[in-house]
Amino acid sequence: MMTKEIHSDYPIPPGEFLEEVLEDLGMGKDELARRMNRPAAKLSSIFRGEKEITPATALQIEKVTGIPAHIWTGLESEYRLTLARLLEQKDQETRKTEIPLISKYCYKQLQAFGYVEKKTKPLEKVEELQKFYGVTSLYNLDNVKRYQPFFKQNISPQRSVSSEAIISWLRMGELEAHKIDTKEFNRVKLIELIAILRRMTKTIPSQFQKELIMKFAEAGVSLVIVPHLPKTYAHGATFWLNKNKAVIMTTIRGSWADMFWFCLFHELGHILLHNKQDVYLESDKIEYTIQDIEKEADKFAADNLIPSNEIKEFVKSGSYFRKDIVQFATKIGIHPGIVVGRLQHDNHIDKSWHNDLRDQYHWSKK
Repeated sequence: MMTKEIHSDYPIPPGEFLEEVLEDLGMGKDELARRMNRPAAKLSSIFRGEKEITPATALQIEKVTGIPAHIWTGLESEYRLTLARLLEQKDQETRKTEIPLISKYCYKQLQAFGYVEKKTKPLEKVEELQKFYGVTSLYNLDNVKRYQPFFKQNISPQRSVSSEAIISWLRMGELEAHKIDTKEFNRVKLIELIAILRRMTKTIPSQFQKELIMKFAEAGVSLVIVPHLPKTYAHGATFWLNKNKAVIMTTIRGSWADMFWFCLFHELGHILLHNKQDVYLESDKIEYTIQDIEKEADKFAADNLIPSNEIKEFVKSGSYFRKDIVQFATKIGIHPGIVVGRLQHDNHIDKSWHNDLRDQYHWSKK
């Protein structure tokens, strides 16, 4: 026959029972303290349940009261277990209020990418998300600076940016960055890498992806290419894991090669030009309040991909035929699609012109 355990929902500190015992013995608390050679103030915290009755203390109480030590340790254990159960119930009630946040924090997408396990119960999903983000409550994420990039205002009334999706995307990048072994950050090596990156623009991801990540790692930068999440509208982001390890995130949301390289150089500009303590996020739907910083990063990307004096001379010619673009790109040692993207962006040619020169990338998941 099975017996059912019954637990009290009301935590009673063993100190209350001790008080009753002392009363029966006709002994005051001060007398108990003297007999145990313990400060009265410390025993007072035991009576209030603030301080635990340790095995050593239980043995002393046994000598004074005659009640076995295991009774006192048992009462203490039951009291602490009751407190823990109440705390667990309270935590569960709090977790219930986080259930509406499951979809906002992209649980479905994170599961598809393998970042959280498949769960069916809402509370289990909440717990999975808490583990993924490394927080005791999803509400705490609003106060984590790592996930507070410089984005302030949505400039597209038709599309709303999800701060929860942004946080999820940045956390994915953070976790992937930790997996990459890098050397200590080396500014000189990073600057020297620019020439190599320009040459890589003339190849495809299957040829340069592994080398690209390795070269950045040698300069102390984790380069992570992270899948797109809905309502982030993000192209890339930059932050520091520590003083010797920077992170550049790029997304595989878009496939145009010229956009990828501009974004990469833009984030590289943030690392070389701006504050280590901040998080910079590049997006096509967000207007930054730190316009000067973004303009600096844009100029860094534009000038390092196509030197300003070179593009000025080319634009002066006014000839934008296919052969002219290819010849110019060959001269400056860069992929012609990047030249096309620049000319389209600066409104020198229509957005529909020469798109056959712009590569579309396909990325490896590894």
